[in-house]
Amino acid sequence: MNDAKRRLIFERLRAANPTPTTELQYRSPFELLVAVILSAQATDKGVNQATARLFPIANTPQAILDLGEEGLKAQIRTIGLFNSKARHLIKTCELLVSAHGGAVPRDRQSLESLPGVGRKTANVVLNTAFGEPTMAVDTHILRVGNRTRIAPGKTPAVVEQKLLRHVPREFLKDAHHWLILHGRYVCVARTPRCPACPIADLCEFPDKHQPKEEQLSRK
Repeated sequence: MNDAKRRLIFERLRAANPTPTTELQYRSPFELLVAVILSAQATDKGVNQATARLFPIANTPQAILDLGEEGLKAQIRTIGLFNSKARHLIKTCELLVSAHGGAVPRDRQSLESLPGVGRKTANVVLNTAFGEPTMAVDTHILRVGNRTRIAPGKTPAVVEQKLLRHVPREFLKDAHHWLILHGRYVCVARTPRCPACPIADLCEFPDKHQPKEEQLSRK
């Protein structure tokens, strides 16, 4: 995979979706932070259903503290790991109120000091809420990076650093959204939809999935 091919890949992804964004529903940096924390081992659809109940009641750190841990659990109990997520969110809200004036910090160190916030969550918030050119590597991006050979690596950290190094600067801000959506809807885990893929001719995956009729013609 060379830089010219990478540029073509992102040009096509941009042409297909000029303004990509997260599928999580939010209206403020704090709502985004809450949604991303809740999204661990959960679907965006499931998170959106829970936050549609939660945010009209409590969408600030103080409002969630006023709701209390048990009240918060009642709003998010449809999401996996809701007990631990509620504990993390309460502690995060306490720290936001006491150390950051109730605002979501814009620097990585402060974000990653919040309970339940790791590097991936911090990257999502920095990118989506504040426009920073970060790369939030989840399972989809890990898969796409390796399959296509855009950024092969065994760990999210390795793939992240390779993407930051090789993705052309003009695409960096939106690159992780394109790659997540591509992995979620096209380059899916079990049977990648290669015949419908806009970058199939540029992808270096050796085992591209073919339509059944083409498979039969080759036998």
